[in-house]
Amino acid sequence: MSPTNNVQLLVALQDLDQMIREAEDTKKREALEKMGFPVSGVDELRKAHSKLEAKLPPQLVRRYKRIKDRTGRAVVPVVDSTCTGCFTNVPSIFTSAVNENKIMFCETCGRMLFWP
Repeated sequence: MSPTNNVQLLVALQDLDQMIREAEDTKKREALEKMGFPVSGVDELRKAHSKLEAKLPPQLVRRYKRIKDRTGRAVVPVVDSTCTGCFTNVPSIFTSAVNENKIMFCETCGRMLFWP
């Protein structure tokens, strides 16, 4: 699996985590259903989550979970050379061709970075 695909899979995994968390939150689910958005398919989301996790290297999944448990969001975009997790500047070497397609981690908050 290429590193670029790993980043995309991590972003998708984080999105699934968020959807599952919202679907399991009783108050959020009730609010969504009042607005006309039925919340169902949590089991399908969990299956998709498991399949996605299986496509990633185990050590990357473990690191993702540790960061997610500590910060809430493990994978964040870099916008205008700034980590959107902690709002510190990302060193310009991170965008170097040497680091192209590598998973980079914020030196300040430790989150996984991606460039949208």
